[in-house]
Amino acid sequence: MVKSLSPKVTTLVEQESNTNTAPFLPRFIETLEYYLAIFESIDETLPRDRKERVNVEQHYLAGDIVNVIACEGTERVERHELFGKWKSRLTMAGFRQYPLSSYVNTVIRSLLKCYSKHYTLAEKDGAMLLGWKDRNLISASAWHCESS
Repeated sequence: MVKSLSPKVTTLVEQESNTNTAPFLPRFIETLEYYLAIFESIDETLPRDRKERVNVEQHYLAGDIVNVIACEGTERVERHELFGKWKSRLTMAGFRQYPLSSYVNTVIRSLLKCYSKHYTLAEKDGAMLLGWKDRNLISASAWHCESS
C-alpha cells in the first residue's frame, strides 16, 4: 500500500517490541519488560506531577498496554514488531534503506545526554535504535523505493 503512493522517502519508527504474533504469556512478559523500561525512563526524566507526563501515561501508554494485554483478535490493534520483521517486509516490497546520517546520530546522542546517561543510541542493520539501559525501545529507519 505504501509503495503505491510512490513516496520519495518512507520513514519507519516503531516500538522495538514483539507483541504481534506471540501467544498470551510471552506477549505479557514482553509487554511487562518493554513498558517497565519505558516507565523507568520517564521516571528519571519527568517529575510525576508534570501534566505532560500524566497525559502520556494516561492517554497513550495505558491504552496501549491494555490493548496489547487484554484484547485478542480484531480488538487488539497494538501489534508491535521488531525491526528485523519490518526490514524483511519492506525489502520484499521493493524498498531499500537510506543510509543513516552520522551527523543526526551525533546530535541525538548529545541531546539524550541532557536527559539521562541511561539512554542509548545504537545503529544496527541500518536502523537507529533508541534504548534505555540494555533495552531497545524504538527503531527508526528511512527507506526509498527502487522505482521512485
